[in-house]
Amino acid sequence: MDRRNFLKRLSVFFSALFVSGAILKRKLFVGFFSKEAEAAVNAVTNEKLYLRPPGALAEKDFLSTCINCHRCAQACPSDCIKYINDPLNPVLHDTPYIEPREKACILCMKCTQVCPSGSLQPIEDDEGETILENVKMGMAVVDTNICNSYNGYSCGVCIRACPFTEVALKTETWERPIVTDHCVGCGLCEQSCIHYPQAIRVVPIRG
Repeated sequence: MDRRNFLKRLSVFFSALFVSGAILKRKLFVGFFSKEAEAAVNAVTNEKLYLRPPGALAEKDFLSTCINCHRCAQACPSDCIKYINDPLNPVLHDTPYIEPREKACILCMKCTQVCPSGSLQPIEDDEGETILENVKMGMAVVDTNICNSYNGYSCGVCIRACPFTEVALKTETWERPIVTDHCVGCGLCEQSCIHYPQAIRVVPIRG
């Protein structure tokens, strides 16, 4: 086989591999690929949890509907939406997530309003009840062993960063943060925490 034919066949092979990966992701639970695809998603969702943008469907449904169009990140004014870089994992690769310690969600809801596939459900930005009722990206968890306010140093930075102070994040003596069930998981508390490593972290909701 000459070099030109070899390179041509190699190109066809990798193209087929790429296409099969795309099919695997988009044929979830449908047709002849359903069992294999479901097994792949089950394996993925048992690994690391990612904090998805607001309005995201439950993880399995999210992975099966996201079309990797990048419109959510393009609409995000705070530039907090990143994409998973794992080309060997076609289920997770190029899907959006947020790393709140680097840059948290400001809850503008713009990403939810441009998603064409429904993987992010549209939510109105009313800065109040609608967001509290419909957004559940994750839940903040306080490590009282290292939090300054639980160890003799009044801080309260996370409480002041919370967009729903005294609703999602309440305060006790010495400005000790108390997370309630109203936490939407935006990560602004985690981003603002002055302790290293951060004493408050958002745990993603699998759904």
